[in-house]
Amino acid sequence: MSDLPRKAVTRTAKLAALPLGFAGRATWGLGKRIVGESAELVGRELQQRTADQLFKVLGELKGGAMKFGQALSVFESALPEEVAGPYRAALTKLQEAAPPMPTRTVHAVLEKRLGQDWQELFLEFEDKPSAAASIGQVHRGVWRDGREVAVKVQYPGAGEALLSDLNQLSRFARLLGPLIPGVDIKPLISELKDRVSEELDYGLEAQAQRAHAEEFAGDPDVVVPDVVHQCDQVLITEWMDGIPMSEVIADGTREQRDRAGQLLARFLFSGPARTGLLHADPHPGNFRLLPGGPEGEDDWRLGVLDFGTVDRLPGGLPTPIGISLRMTLDGEADAVYELLRAEGFVKESIELDPDAVLDYLLPIIEPAQAEEFTFTRSWMRSQATRIGDPRSPAYQLAKQLNLPPAYLLIHRVTLSTIGVLCQLGSTVRLREELEEWLPGFLPEEDLEEALEEPAAEA
Repeated sequence: MSDLPRKAVTRTAKLAALPLGFAGRATWGLGKRIVGESAELVGRELQQRTADQLFKVLGELKGGAMKFGQALSVFESALPEEVAGPYRAALTKLQEAAPPMPTRTVHAVLEKRLGQDWQELFLEFEDKPSAAASIGQVHRGVWRDGREVAVKVQYPGAGEALLSDLNQLSRFARLLGPLIPGVDIKPLISELKDRVSEELDYGLEAQAQRAHAEEFAGDPDVVVPDVVHQCDQVLITEWMDGIPMSEVIADGTREQRDRAGQLLARFLFSGPARTGLLHADPHPGNFRLLPGGPEGEDDWRLGVLDFGTVDRLPGGLPTPIGISLRMTLDGEADAVYELLRAEGFVKESIELDPDAVLDYLLPIIEPAQAEEFTFTRSWMRSQATRIGDPRSPAYQLAKQLNLPPAYLLIHRVTLSTIGVLCQLGSTVRLREELEEWLPGFLPEEDLEEALEEPAAEA
């Protein structure tokens, strides 16, 4: 039996303690305000205490609790430094590891899925997991043909735990809102719930990984390990060494940070154009830096793991994204507004000032304006504050905008990637990647033709 806390009483009790703790701290904060402490200081202390408890609980659980923690962790750079600092290590740990399931459980799954003689398929198999995540853990081994492999084994009961946790978290999503300014928690949880069946289907994951491995075979910048074998609850792929992105974030050189950021942006925008698929789980645990890029052993390539969540975009990223981004940079307020209305970002029942919409968008797309841009935590915090402060015009305008279903996952992936770039502190030539890979971004793209194309599938 797995050590994944699957019993409803156990998991519910752990998660139910969170809103109770939040309520208690709110009462404590009110008391501090009454005795004269500033609202800002009290708010930040509440934020830190809430985060400490939240990530302690999420780190103890797997399933949806940990999946939510991983999704939230990429937005850590939006928090004030004095709040983010104390628990940044806990977030990094969420990205890379979780408590392993017992060896007997791993063997039982492998025997059930690969057969009683499963050990004969391997020349070597390490019982101690090399990594553990929200729905499965990875063991290192050597396949019968001599290839080093990563053996991903799904936790028994993972699907039940995923849905149970996410349903429980969605009940008090409103209380989590202040934790990460500018991030709407409830749609994030809903989108994670919508993707549960795909995450659990290792057959779909194998298809997506094979497609990427084939397309990026021999690529000088990106490495995707190929699939060796797949069956229900077990996925075996080629092993990939390298420096985990979380270690680059914590201790990487300036060269490594910039290279990692550039390649991450390149992969984000080139992937849909080359494969028709968008890697939709861009947290640091899914990336590695590998030596031996175009300039030799001292250069770096990006290793990409975990294709359990992808967005299927047969035509690449939607052309209206590139067109609206280019027109925003050109200051074409009326044209941008009409395009956003045509795509459903502005509902027909709402009238907004095109210039106000442009003013809202320009700071967000600042990285695309210059030849190169340095992503920083302070820049991320400024954007989160601008959009998340109820007193700001940007907040009021954002509440009136709509996010069409076809763009939900693209939006989250883009925000998550920006979060990782800010954690890295990378200097990136983002405009270069947009010009190369984003349909509609270059001026010669035909606007009318693009508007006639159907929106990307959700």
